[in-house]
Amino acid sequence: MVRPKKERVVGVPTGLSYFKPGGIPLRKLEETQLSVDELEAFRLCDLEQLSHEEAGRRMNVSRATLGRIVRQARRKVADALVNAKALKVEGGNYRIMEELRLFACSGCGKRWEEPYGTGRPAGCPGCDSDRFHRVWDTDEGPVSDK
Repeated sequence: MVRPKKERVVGVPTGLSYFKPGGIPLRKLEETQLSVDELEAFRLCDLEQLSHEEAGRRMNVSRATLGRIVRQARRKVADALVNAKALKVEGGNYRIMEELRLFACSGCGKRWEEPYGTGRPAGCPGCDSDRFHRVWDTDEGPVSDK
Protein backbone atom coordinates (compact mmCIF):
# COMPACT_ATOMS: atom_id res chain seq x y z
CA MET A 1 0.00 0.00 0.00
CA VAL A 2 1.27 3.47 -0.89
CA ARG A 3 1.87 5.82 2.01
CA PRO A 4 -0.34 8.95 1.86
CA LYS A 5 1.40 12.24 1.00
CA LYS A 6 2.04 14.61 3.88
CA GLU A 7 0.21 17.89 3.68
CA ARG A 8 2.74 20.58 2.72
CA VAL A 9 2.70 23.91 4.53
CA VAL A 10 2.58 26.93 2.22
CA GLY A 11 3.61 30.25 3.72
CA VAL A 12 2.17 32.72 1.25
CA PRO A 13 -1.36 32.46 -0.09
CA THR A 14 -1.16 32.95 -3.83
CA GLY A 15 -3.61 34.84 -5.97
CA LEU A 16 -1.58 33.88 -9.02
CA SER A 17 -3.38 31.46 -11.31
CA TYR A 18 -1.61 31.97 -14.67
CA PHE A 19 1.68 33.31 -15.91
CA LYS A 20 1.99 33.48 -19.68
CA PRO A 21 4.08 34.94 -22.49
CA GLY A 22 2.93 38.39 -23.59
CA GLY A 23 1.20 39.00 -26.88
CA ILE A 24 -0.28 35.50 -27.26
CA PRO A 25 -3.86 34.82 -26.15
CA LEU A 26 -4.08 32.21 -23.42
CA ARG A 27 -6.40 30.02 -25.52
CA LYS A 28 -3.59 29.59 -28.09
CA LEU A 29 -0.97 28.45 -25.57
CA GLU A 30 -0.11 25.05 -24.23
CA GLU A 31 -0.13 24.87 -20.43
CA THR A 32 2.25 23.54 -17.83
CA GLN A 33 0.64 23.03 -14.43
CA LEU A 34 2.61 23.97 -11.31
CA SER A 35 1.09 22.96 -7.98
CA VAL A 36 0.90 25.47 -5.13
CA ASP A 37 3.37 23.43 -3.05
CA GLU A 38 5.81 23.33 -6.00
CA LEU A 39 5.55 27.12 -6.27
CA GLU A 40 6.26 27.43 -2.52
CA ALA A 41 9.32 25.15 -2.75
CA PHE A 42 10.57 27.14 -5.74
CA ARG A 43 10.03 30.41 -3.84
CA LEU A 44 11.77 29.25 -0.67
CA CYS A 45 14.81 27.74 -2.40
CA ASP A 46 15.36 30.09 -5.33
CA LEU A 47 13.90 33.42 -4.22
CA GLU A 48 14.47 33.27 -0.46
CA GLN A 49 17.67 31.20 -1.02
CA LEU A 50 17.00 28.85 1.89
CA SER A 51 18.73 25.49 2.15
CA HIS A 52 16.69 22.42 1.29
CA GLU A 53 16.80 21.47 4.95
CA GLU A 54 15.34 24.81 6.13
CA ALA A 55 12.78 24.99 3.30
CA GLY A 56 11.71 21.41 4.04
CA ARG A 57 11.27 22.26 7.70
CA ARG A 58 9.06 25.22 6.82
CA MET A 59 6.95 23.11 4.47
CA ASN A 60 6.74 20.19 6.93
CA VAL A 61 8.50 17.72 4.61
CA SER A 62 11.90 16.02 4.66
CA ARG A 63 14.94 17.52 2.96
CA ALA A 64 14.84 14.76 0.34
CA THR A 65 11.15 15.33 -0.39
CA LEU A 66 11.74 19.08 -0.68
CA GLY A 67 14.55 18.35 -3.15
CA ARG A 68 12.19 16.32 -5.33
CA ILE A 69 9.48 19.00 -5.17
CA VAL A 70 11.84 21.85 -6.10
CA ARG A 71 13.47 19.82 -8.91
CA GLN A 72 10.04 19.15 -10.40
CA ALA A 73 9.04 22.84 -10.02
CA ARG A 74 12.23 24.03 -11.73
CA ARG A 75 11.67 21.62 -14.62
CA LYS A 76 8.10 22.86 -15.10
CA VAL A 77 9.09 26.54 -14.94
CA ALA A 78 11.94 25.94 -17.40
CA ASP A 79 9.55 24.11 -19.76
CA ALA A 80 7.09 27.02 -19.66
CA LEU A 81 9.79 29.65 -20.24
CA VAL A 82 11.77 27.84 -22.93
CA ASN A 83 8.76 26.50 -24.84
CA ALA A 84 6.55 29.62 -24.47
CA LYS A 85 3.82 27.85 -22.50
CA ALA A 86 1.35 29.26 -19.99
CA LEU A 87 2.17 28.33 -16.41
CA LYS A 88 -1.00 27.44 -14.52
CA VAL A 89 -0.71 27.44 -10.71
CA GLU A 90 -3.25 25.22 -8.97
CA GLY A 91 -3.70 22.08 -6.92
CA GLY A 92 -1.38 20.13 -4.70
CA ASN A 93 -1.60 18.73 -1.20
CA TYR A 94 -1.10 21.77 1.01
CA ARG A 95 -2.47 24.01 3.72
CA ILE A 96 -1.93 27.74 4.09
CA MET A 97 0.17 28.77 7.06
CA GLU A 98 -1.22 31.45 9.36
CA GLU A 99 -1.77 34.85 7.77
CA LEU A 100 0.66 36.70 10.06
CA ARG A 101 4.37 36.27 10.69
CA LEU A 102 5.67 36.65 14.24
CA PHE A 103 8.96 38.45 14.98
CA ALA A 104 10.98 38.95 18.17
CA CYS A 105 13.70 41.54 18.82
CA SER A 106 16.93 40.38 20.45
CA GLY A 107 17.67 43.95 21.55
CA CYS A 108 14.57 45.06 23.44
CA GLY A 109 12.55 41.83 23.57
CA LYS A 110 9.55 43.24 21.69
CA ARG A 111 7.42 40.72 19.78
CA TRP A 112 5.21 41.81 16.89
CA GLU A 113 3.30 40.50 13.90
CA GLU A 114 3.59 41.41 10.23
CA PRO A 115 1.32 40.25 7.40
CA TYR A 116 2.67 37.89 4.73
CA GLY A 117 3.81 39.44 1.49
CA THR A 118 5.24 42.62 3.06
CA GLY A 119 8.88 41.53 3.05
CA ARG A 120 11.34 41.65 5.90
CA PRO A 121 10.69 44.53 8.33
CA ALA A 122 13.26 47.35 8.22
CA GLY A 123 13.71 47.29 11.99
CA CYS A 124 12.11 46.56 15.33
CA PRO A 125 9.13 48.88 15.94
CA GLY A 126 10.23 49.18 19.59
CA CYS A 127 13.89 50.14 19.25
CA ASP A 128 14.56 50.27 15.45
CA SER A 129 17.20 47.54 15.84
CA ASP A 130 17.95 45.15 13.00
CA ARG A 131 18.68 42.40 15.56
CA PHE A 132 15.34 40.62 15.30
CA HIS A 133 14.31 37.19 14.08
CA ARG A 134 11.29 35.30 12.88
CA VAL A 135 9.55 33.22 15.53
CA TRP A 136 8.27 29.97 14.01
CA ASP A 137 6.66 28.37 17.04
CA THR A 138 3.51 30.42 17.58
CA ASP A 139 2.45 28.21 20.51
CA GLU A 140 4.47 30.41 22.88
CA GLY A 141 1.41 32.44 23.78
CA PRO A 142 -0.01 35.73 22.56
CA VAL A 143 2.09 38.52 21.17
CA SER A 144 2.98 40.96 23.93
CA ASP A 145 3.65 44.66 23.66
CA LYS A 146 6.86 44.71 25.72
